Amino acid sequence: MATAKESELRVIDGQSANARTPTRREIVKRLLAGAGAGVAWPLIAASHPILKHLNNGAILGEVEKLERTADWKPVFLNMEQNKVLVALAESIVPASTRAKVNRFIDLLLSVDKVENQHKFLTSLGAHQAEAQRRFGKDFPALTDEQKFALLTDASTKSGNGGDSNAQGAKQNSTLYAHFENLKGWISGAYYSSEMGMRELGWTGENAFAEFPGCKHSGEYN
Repeated sequence: MATAKESELRVIDGQSANARTPTRREIVKRLLAGAGAGVAWPLIAASHPILKHLNNGAILGEVEKLERTADWKPVFLNMEQNKVLVALAESIVPASTRAKVNRFIDLLLSVDKVENQHKFLTSLGAHQAEAQRRFGKDFPALTDEQKFALLTDASTKSGNGGDSNAQGAKQNSTLYAHFENLKGWISGAYYSSEMGMRELGWTGENAFAEFPGCKHSGEYN
């Protein structure tokens, strides 16, 4: 997609080029303060639970520690679930692995409501089940082409090119809801990282009140 030029963005805060790099907590705090409560994060529905966490300075501070931990292990997810999350995140938002999106999500889920935890695991399991149903393999073991085919279908609403069969349409609709849930967690974690914020226009000196179009061509929406 086309990306807005830096000169066209509205600056809400600035730093000198020699200043230290702000933390994730500082970047997100400035963005939310400048844009107001109605700021729209890329690819996230306004009702998604991750938005509450992006307003939690204590949580954002904790994730800074996770990113520097060499022997990190998930707190909420088991190792197999974490592996599936890593593969899905990288397929939905490329570079998620480098941004350690899985670590952030695991931390958020560990302090979230049981309802949201259950929904996340159900959504993760739904994609695993679909991978097994279609290809006889777990999602991480799929080829790039198979992952693309599965996620393209999952991201398509029933009735918009989906299965015309009643039962198939119902399955598509359910998988779509699970895809949207995971996409919100993944994109929220990625675009609040330094890597994601730089992609959106943050230069290391300025934070912007309006997000330009994202550059990822591999996203499913």
